[in-house]
Amino acid sequence: MAADARASSPAPRDSADGRPRGARPARTRPRPPEPAGHPLRVAIIGGGPGGLYAAALLKRLDPAREVTLWERNAPDDTFGFGVVLSDETLGGIEHADPQVYAALQRDFVRWDDIDIVHRGTRHTSGGHGFAALGRRRLLEILHERCRSLGVALRFRTEAPGPARLAKEYDLVIAADGVHSTTRETYAQVFRPQVTGHHCRYIWLAADFALDAFRFEVAETPHGVMQLHGYPYAADASTVIVEMREEVWRAAGFDGLAEQDSVERCAKIFADALGGRPLSSNKSAWTTFRTVVNERWSHGNVVLLGDAAHTAHFSIGSGTKLAVEDALALAACLREHPDVRDASAAYEEERRPVVASTQRAARASLEWFENIGLYLDQPPRRFAFNLLTRSRRVTHANLRLRDPRFTEAVEREAGCPPGTPPMFTPFRLRGLTLRNRVVVSPMDMYSATDGLPGDFHLVHLGARALGGAALVMTEMVCVSAQGRITPGCTGLYTARQADAWRRITDFVHHRAPGAAIGVQLGHAGRKGSTKLMWEGMDEPLPAGNWPLVAASPLPYKPDSQTPRELTRAQLTDLRHQFADAARRAARSGFDLLELHCAHGYLLSGFLSPLTNRRTDAYGGPLAGRLRFPLEVFDAVRTVWPAERPMTVRISATDWARGGTSADDAVEIARAFAAHGADAIDVSTGQVVADERPEFGRSYQTPFADRIRHEAKVPVIAVGAISSWDDVNSLILAGRTDLCALARPHLHDPNWTLHAAAEQGYTGPGAEWPAPYRAGSRPPRTGRTDVPRSARTGRLTQDPAV
Repeated sequence: MAADARASSPAPRDSADGRPRGARPARTRPRPPEPAGHPLRVAIIGGGPGGLYAAALLKRLDPAREVTLWERNAPDDTFGFGVVLSDETLGGIEHADPQVYAALQRDFVRWDDIDIVHRGTRHTSGGHGFAALGRRRLLEILHERCRSLGVALRFRTEAPGPARLAKEYDLVIAADGVHSTTRETYAQVFRPQVTGHHCRYIWLAADFALDAFRFEVAETPHGVMQLHGYPYAADASTVIVEMREEVWRAAGFDGLAEQDSVERCAKIFADALGGRPLSSNKSAWTTFRTVVNERWSHGNVVLLGDAAHTAHFSIGSGTKLAVEDALALAACLREHPDVRDASAAYEEERRPVVASTQRAARASLEWFENIGLYLDQPPRRFAFNLLTRSRRVTHANLRLRDPRFTEAVEREAGCPPGTPPMFTPFRLRGLTLRNRVVVSPMDMYSATDGLPGDFHLVHLGARALGGAALVMTEMVCVSAQGRITPGCTGLYTARQADAWRRITDFVHHRAPGAAIGVQLGHAGRKGSTKLMWEGMDEPLPAGNWPLVAASPLPYKPDSQTPRELTRAQLTDLRHQFADAARRAARSGFDLLELHCAHGYLLSGFLSPLTNRRTDAYGGPLAGRLRFPLEVFDAVRTVWPAERPMTVRISATDWARGGTSADDAVEIARAFAAHGADAIDVSTGQVVADERPEFGRSYQTPFADRIRHEAKVPVIAVGAISSWDDVNSLILAGRTDLCALARPHLHDPNWTLHAAAEQGYTGPGAEWPAPYRAGSRPPRTGRTDVPRSARTGRLTQDPAV
């Protein structure tokens, strides 16, 4: 269930080739039966929708197959109520088995609206398109189809062990759910990771149809609770009540019997239910578990659905993913006669789709876990934030689906008419940025003796001309020993300051409206390495300089071991940062950022994985913060008072025992208390054995949390690649500014082109006078074709 499961709305694109998420390539969609090859004996463990649909497809595609399915429960036992399926899933079903599709169509309930009720105010967003039916009816349809095709269904029967089935059958499909016995039997092969989360929830039902998909927030004396509800029949709705574990316990639900819990939930959400009761079906409070497996197959055993992967119910993807797994597996078995080849093809095809869905589901899950952060947002912004929580529904999607709602959110947020959120101004201390786009710091490794040259002038100047509000330098080093590579720039000599002045003058005089910022840092233990394209983080073969760090720990086993900084050296370093800041001010930079991220010197003090000191500069977080804050204070003292200072941090080390999201909030609070005007929230690159969770705008949840908990402006970074992402993040209130790196390498005029693509011509993105003729894309192809030919009608002109 969820607001992300859509039936008749513009489908956001998420795959590399632009297909809708979950859509299969045309080449692998199951086709009507052809003459069978060799018979294949198939065993299926689990009688949920995924297992049943796989059974029906495999038997239909090859009637000679012997397909047997085991389900330990009775045919009509089901522990949910409604099921939501998207257009793309239904399209796959229609193509693969029109008979099942027709049966589903007869029972679907469809609706378009989402209602969000918060503090007594309801906001409705339309145009989403949902299709749902009862889970029991879905199972009945699949039972009937399986029986008509000759599938052997064995209910109330435990399946034989997977090892035995693997010997007796050619293929074993394990569709045995989140608690899969098969997965645990071969855990050493599948290598599952099962992650619990912070909320308790319970599946319930109401005996009437809600008017729309409904989210409702209840602020109780015990904490925040939320309702997710949607109709699945003309006289029935699914209702899920969810809250954090600590709220659940404080409210006493841990001591209530099932019926008492049901009645209590009905009272809490009486307004949503119109005073009507809720009912249960062996319902129990549970905690969602995210299942990820390194492998999905072992020999002739294949995992499917929740046994292989789970996605939080708030994006409605459990049944959807299982059905799409069945479609893919059936198609791959048709294309690859060898079971192992088919299993590998199935996994290769499904993994990227599932990983994308799980990232979206994780974002949605965490949003609801932290819903308390957003309760004080203006009502419409709160609604927009909820709708876009998974990053799959975006600002552009909502403008297509419900322009009136989206325009109301923009007005409430202060966007002038016709102004996309990304082109609204933002003020940091005495600096007003014309829009919300930042060219992220990117090391160019193109300096000689720390001097920026013509390359840096062209690189930074081009991006300033390209419309971004703020262009950041790469990390500029405060000493020769503080460089990452011999190609890094510095601000430790007057000559370097003069070279930077040439660049800032160009930006200010030739790109009016653009600001330029400097990022000051010291490489610490990650210094004295090769240029990136010669071997990233690899030590120089010759000409190395000595390294210093918080603790004498090499970055990688073959890296140079740094010396632990002494008290005297810490004093020297503070002076080096302050001296570089004075030069930066004289060079004309508008903003200064202190680099405390990515495992460089100051970041090395912050992380418990890289700071093993036993003096006042180590130990608990307050000690690890001490030196970075001393450096910040030294720089802030000499940096002009009217010019803003920001701090870049790694909000997580992506490694066990490292900086946590909770630590990041405290780090941000500390810098803000010392005068930081914004926190630039990055992640990782602190330790070499990190395991980041990459994905579209994957770092923004850390910025979001810091913004709302530490109450400080933030800059979000990390795989933000489209102007639609920027608009969505800004309008939802998850960040104040967005920093983009690779998009600006691909297109120095990225911001101006974003304005042109949105039809925006206001002050947030003014084209430089010499470039104005390029503000519209050049025409391509012939334009002198008679209208009759352009519209497909015949013409007498033989030249056309």
